[in-house]
Amino acid sequence: MEQNGRASRIRGAQGRRLALVIAVAAGCAAAAAKAHARELVSFDSQGVPAGTIVIRTSERALYLVDGYGSALRYRVAVGQPSKQWFGWSQIDGKYVQPAWSPPSEVKRDNPRLPDLIAGGSPHNPMGPRALTLAGGEYAIHGTNRPSSIGTFASYGCIRMYNQDIIDLYDRVRVGTRVVVTR
Repeated sequence: MEQNGRASRIRGAQGRRLALVIAVAAGCAAAAAKAHARELVSFDSQGVPAGTIVIRTSERALYLVDGYGSALRYRVAVGQPSKQWFGWSQIDGKYVQPAWSPPSEVKRDNPRLPDLIAGGSPHNPMGPRALTLAGGEYAIHGTNRPSSIGTFASYGCIRMYNQDIIDLYDRVRVGTRVVVTR
């Protein structure tokens, strides 16, 4: 009986406000989940072999090509306009909870950075996984700044949401080809 009385009191203006708040919260949660979600999309690979990672800098998107006219698309952060690079490389290392030593350019711009940040530290910009790329100081890695995803933020590395780098890490191997385009 008391529950019915409480329910009837909530049905008035408070109930309508509560229902609106719940609906808005659910909508925001759905939008946030979609913004963070990797998704399978159509992809014209134009001769790019299955298993290749294609990063389209202008889209701030990383694609893992499946070879069947589609790819897994992940939202990423890419290099700042003056720090971008284009071309191809390959994954030459896979690391779990990688430590990070700032490259000389980063250290020059921010000399207060320590020489090494341990893996697993909340201050480590590499996140829980890193895929290093041959021929330079670049990597595809997680981030301690998820708000940077979808922006031009890095010194040339490709940042991913932590749950996405873990997913990608499990899907690729050392030797996987990586193509970075505009």
